[in-house]
Amino acid sequence: MRHEARANGEPAGGWRFEATGTQWMIDTHEPLTDGERAAVRALIEDFDREWSRFREDSTVSALASGGSRALPPDAEVMFAVYDDLGAATDGAVNPLVGVSLEALGYDASYSLRPSDPVSAPRDWRRVISTGDGALTVSLPALIDVGAIGKGRLVDLVLEYLEDAERASLTVDAGGDVRCSGSRERIGLEHPYDSTRIIGVVDLEDAALCASATNRRAWGDGLHHVLDARTGVPVRTIAATWAVAPTAMLADAAATALFFDGGAELAYRWGVEWVRMTTTGRVEWSPGFGTERCRAELFT
Repeated sequence: MRHEARANGEPAGGWRFEATGTQWMIDTHEPLTDGERAAVRALIEDFDREWSRFREDSTVSALASGGSRALPPDAEVMFAVYDDLGAATDGAVNPLVGVSLEALGYDASYSLRPSDPVSAPRDWRRVISTGDGALTVSLPALIDVGAIGKGRLVDLVLEYLEDAERASLTVDAGGDVRCSGSRERIGLEHPYDSTRIIGVVDLEDAALCASATNRRAWGDGLHHVLDARTGVPVRTIAATWAVAPTAMLADAAATALFFDGGAELAYRWGVEWVRMTTTGRVEWSPGFGTERCRAELFT
């Protein structure tokens, strides 16, 4: 996903920094204060310390062998979305997919040395519970919220800045973008040629998230989008893009669209979308490219 320019033709400006393993960009009408920047960094750090399986000191790493920890603030909100994702995709999207990613080499040390695929526990709600103010994992398992976590964090950052009475906001975390009081024209990067785009979206007071199998890819056909039921990377969809009111829902829908049932879930959520199959065919939702979702596809 690429930003072409602001709608007024001026180049995008603002604060750029590295966090959560990706490039962040926050554009505001006026520069953020030092206090606001510190608060944003602290918010990102707190979320990362709870949910990153790449950190030894995170909550999910501490629970990899089972046990209980204090319930993270975002746990119930995110797991409710995972309930919908699991039901819609027949369990293909599952927050315990961390063990499957590690088996293929996408582990905390980035070894990228794959072993045989490992499926995630199918009924994850029997493994994860959130009662009595605690996050409990009843047996050794590895939580991975990569299907929605970055989108959720984008929402938290944008909502903090809205509460700070910041107008005209754009928050972009490695291509997961949400705008508030602003407009961005965003190119949809071709998954097989990063110098090309397959279309553009005019994003205003909404979020756009993308996922592609050419990102976080290694080895022979290995990438980060796995079917949790088998532990094997998906083979039929190459890239997805989703537009929703929040980045968490856009991120979740972009993941679901790799699987059967994803388009139906996006419809129920009111999400507009595009996806490209590995054969190069492009599919899109009925509202994409209409007044509901201003966009153009070059295909």
